[in-house]
Amino acid sequence: MSYRGLRLLCGYVLCVLLCGSRIDASQPNVVIIFADDQGYGDLSCFGSETINTPNIDRLAKQGRKFTNFMVASPVCTPSRAALMTGCYPKRVGLHQHVLFPTSKKGLNPAEHTIADHLKTLGYATACFGKWHLGYQPEVLPRAHGFDTYFGIPYSNDMNYPDNKGKPKGGADGMDVLWTDPESTLTQWKTPLIENEEIVELPVDQRTVTRRYTQKAIDFIEKNKAKPFFVYLPHSMPHIPLYVPEDVRNPDPLYAYINTIEHIDAEVGRLLDTLDTLDLSENTYVMYTTDNGPWLQFKHHGGSAGPLRDGKGTTFEGGQRVPCVLRGPGVPAGSISHELTSTIDVLPTLAALLGSSLPSEHRIDGVDMSALWEGKSNAAPREEFLYYTSHGALEGIRQGPWKLLVKLPRKKGKRTTSPVPEVLLFNLEEDLGEKENLAPKYPEVVSDLQEKMKALDAEITLNARPPWLEGA
Repeated sequence: MSYRGLRLLCGYVLCVLLCGSRIDASQPNVVIIFADDQGYGDLSCFGSETINTPNIDRLAKQGRKFTNFMVASPVCTPSRAALMTGCYPKRVGLHQHVLFPTSKKGLNPAEHTIADHLKTLGYATACFGKWHLGYQPEVLPRAHGFDTYFGIPYSNDMNYPDNKGKPKGGADGMDVLWTDPESTLTQWKTPLIENEEIVELPVDQRTVTRRYTQKAIDFIEKNKAKPFFVYLPHSMPHIPLYVPEDVRNPDPLYAYINTIEHIDAEVGRLLDTLDTLDLSENTYVMYTTDNGPWLQFKHHGGSAGPLRDGKGTTFEGGQRVPCVLRGPGVPAGSISHELTSTIDVLPTLAALLGSSLPSEHRIDGVDMSALWEGKSNAAPREEFLYYTSHGALEGIRQGPWKLLVKLPRKKGKRTTSPVPEVLLFNLEEDLGEKENLAPKYPEVVSDLQEKMKALDAEITLNARPPWLEGA
């Protein structure tokens, strides 16, 4: 029997053991919309005065807004691995930056993902959008519990098959691309995949946001009579930015605003579908993003709002992201300032569905169901670790305190600093991380350093390998 066949058989057997032969149509549906490189300050419900997002704001008004929601890495691949598995990326071997079209590894199919878990409970599962956890057939979404997949396998600024031949970058280069919408077909070679086959090369990025959404709508309509899970990881606003011609503002200064508002409109179409099918009250819908804004691209990048810095950094602007959640039991119009993370989504969903996660797969997420439902105003998460975009341990958050120990880095043949830079912030009083309190509170620094090293040592000791091509 093939690997895929064995995996499907095991999934079916586990489903029967956990659920019996009957699918419970009353189980809540789950939709996770995951933007790419969207900043903390890029939704009107999170304070943006330049971007209008009425549909995502609708989710916040009808549900709960999380202001202290963290991703486990400031870049794409490790952040997505964390969401899917409930683990810090280092635990699943995908912590060392992003995967490229030439990378030979991916998320290990032996890991237990959100889709794996919901599939065992009888859910129909689908992924529509950017995967970025390995492009090989052995590690694409259908190897991880999804029934169907339609999307790009890595970032939309990556070219098949060797990532060569890309146009000029930077904000100026993005201006040129925005003013020439045909550049999506002439300057890029990003593939569009359906299940495991390339169906469009290059993908027309002008329409792909709308097509992802339409696929999600079609899937929901097809599976409306049974529980479903839709993972909708949009390719944008990761550069290059493109939108359909019927909504496009030709001025590149408005490219990012135009793109976010287009995503918001597509969120609205999906929400309207749930309303029409009378599924809204029984569907969890989460909107969040994989990391902070890519600030170097200026008006093609976003805003971190009151937070410091952006994508690629362990400052709050790199890893604190906007999150809104609507669903059964979630109190309307509520706000939570408690510390929570994408790694908590898997165990929270498992708890809400009255199910258990496999004991052999240790995870780092904690059950936030009481926080989601407003039954508790306190989150059970006691701390949060910060790893750099290349997977090095750099900090910890505990209570109001955040410690960063920035290791010396090389710049050419020189190191930027001969000793680590120790930074301590009180985030309750200094959200923008402007005042370094390390000299004033050496005992807090010492305690936090000891704690983060101990937590990291356990993760390192029990880390599981990624999938490796040819292994």
